[in-house]
Amino acid sequence: PEQHDEEEEYQRAQDVAGDGPPVVLLHGPMANATHWAGIIPGLAATHRVIVPDLPGHGASETTGDGRIDAGRVMEWLGGLIAQSCKTPPALVGQLLGGAIAARYASTHGNRLSRLVLVDTFGLCPFQPVPEFGRALSQFLAQPTERTHTDLWHHCAFNLDELRQRMGERWQPFEAYNLDRARAPSVQAAVATLMEHFGIPAISTSDLARIAAPTTLVWGRHDHATPLAVAEEVSARFGWPLHVIEDCNDDPPVEQPEALLRTLRVALAGD
Repeated sequence: PEQHDEEEEYQRAQDVAGDGPPVVLLHGPMANATHWAGIIPGLAATHRVIVPDLPGHGASETTGDGRIDAGRVMEWLGGLIAQSCKTPPALVGQLLGGAIAARYASTHGNRLSRLVLVDTFGLCPFQPVPEFGRALSQFLAQPTERTHTDLWHHCAFNLDELRQRMGERWQPFEAYNLDRARAPSVQAAVATLMEHFGIPAISTSDLARIAAPTTLVWGRHDHATPLAVAEEVSARFGWPLHVIEDCNDDPPVEQPEALLRTLRVALAGD
């Protein structure tokens, strides 16, 4: 019963917009569905867009014993797709969401129309550049406005420009990030999901089993997983690679217009 309740909670924590071929968007660690807000209206003009909070993130707080493991996450994603999509969807995952999406695609490729991996974790062991690693550790240990700013200097290519562009939306964006980062349940969920999906590399054999047409999208200045990793994987598997300029690892927030254009190309086969 506890597992059933938890899965229902996961499935309630999602937004749906638009009509057309289904697309599921999976966000990154310590984030939530609102990180896709810059592309949802444009994408919803041509697609049915399903945007969940990952287990333990955003509004998707765990219930019961609060346990999250790899098997239950795969069941959660499979259940969400079955419940929300009448036809096989395109699955788009960023960072941690990309690692989850890729592992799902390696065993359930027949349930997807295509796969798009945006600055995804899991293509190599998680080893961000040292400065980024320190900023991330400090933010996780003590989420404050200062440590959030320090972290976002690595997440964004030009944080000052991003703040200016977001205008009055930056403060609530930062406040929500801090609120969620301070929640013990979110901290536990991030640690568990990173342990199972974000930190270890997906094996070459598992990546080779991905049957759905796959596209890579990367910020040129990604400090978490360098562009060179995506270039190597693209060459190995023949997956198209689209590079977004003036961007680090968070195109949905930093370069939503460029990401939307790229997604339209990647999803054109739907």
